Amino acid sequence: MTLRAGTMQLACMFSSILLFGAAGLLLFISLQDSTELSPRQVPGVKFNIRLQQPHNDFPPGSSQDGDFKAPAERVIRDVPGPAPRGLNPLVPGQLQAHLGARLRPRQRRRRLLIKKMPAAVAIAANSSASAFVRTAALALDGHWVSLHQRQQERKRVMWEACAKYRASSSRRAVMPRHVSRIFVEDRHRVLYCEVPKAGCSNWKRVLMVLAGLASSTADIQHNTVHYSSALKRLDTFDRQGILHRLSTYTKMLFVREPFERLVSAFRDKFEHPNSYYHPVFGKAILARYRANASREALRTGSGVRFPEFVQYLLDVHRPVGMDIHWDHVSRLCSPCLIDYDFVGKFESMEDDANFFLRLVHAPQNLTFPQFKDRHSQEARTTARITRQYFAQLSAPQRQRAYDFYYMDYLMFNYSKPFADLY
Repeated sequence: MTLRAGTMQLACMFSSILLFGAAGLLLFISLQDSTELSPRQVPGVKFNIRLQQPHNDFPPGSSQDGDFKAPAERVIRDVPGPAPRGLNPLVPGQLQAHLGARLRPRQRRRRLLIKKMPAAVAIAANSSASAFVRTAALALDGHWVSLHQRQQERKRVMWEACAKYRASSSRRAVMPRHVSRIFVEDRHRVLYCEVPKAGCSNWKRVLMVLAGLASSTADIQHNTVHYSSALKRLDTFDRQGILHRLSTYTKMLFVREPFERLVSAFRDKFEHPNSYYHPVFGKAILARYRANASREALRTGSGVRFPEFVQYLLDVHRPVGMDIHWDHVSRLCSPCLIDYDFVGKFESMEDDANFFLRLVHAPQNLTFPQFKDRHSQEARTTARITRQYFAQLSAPQRQRAYDFYYMDYLMFNYSKPFADLY
């Protein structure tokens, strides 16, 4: 009897322990937040996109010379721009609130740590954040917010002008001639459309440094910039290579007030000795527009005056063709056909250039060079100097010149340079 009673007592104790353990397990499960067990997909922001880094590699089966396979999905770019379909970019002011609302509960402790960091460091810690989130974080201080908003406004104005006056452009196929002025930098995935007299020489120096072709912009001579094949043009790639780069690289151009750019080109090409522009353009201009031109002038093509140059420019039957130094930006870079990510201006070059270099992760010691590329002892062309040259023209000539560059004034939001223009 004693043995039987002991056995029953032991069985009861064991059953009690099992019941107590089961009850404790049920209580623990009931206290857990169900959201811990099922991860949530954050709408509007992808967290599996790698941050852009300088690239030396290329897609499998491709070569640096342009044999690329188009990616299945469009790569989200680092610069502010229109969001791809289904993706809503965040404005900087909404960034912290959006992240705080969307993080899973098991990330609360990490979120509290991040909130104590400076804004830019906080996003850097979240290395899986999308490019749009990272760009917004970069711009959380007032200066970068301003630059980000400036880019959005410039692109909005450009797109509205294209929609109004170039509606058919968006339906055209991109041809090699449309990208002949675009230079390629593969390491940082940058495409730069060259607009002469808008800082193009120094921008090509920057691209050479980014590409590892030089250690400093100051080491690159003018002839190396313009007459070497160090930088490839986009039209030298095959069609697949062109389309791949247009869809995945950061595309940028820099523009300048059209009349200032025109005067800068005239001063550079016609007021200094030039072995190409004097005999090719100068001779034809003097023969056509100067009455009683001297034999010496007709022989050398030197001494073209600004009103004569403008006569040539506005002549529909001009004796020699257009030149890239005074052609329209809308023709050089096809901005209604190519969706540029970044639109910089010569007038705000330092801010715009350094903002762009930061966005593409350029080396921190690389800044846009400030030195004048040619005729360094001569003052840069300014608004005041431009007005002096245009004062040599009649009011109808100024109006016709404004009409000639009207799309550039409209697309890039430049004010009318003279009050009597309409």
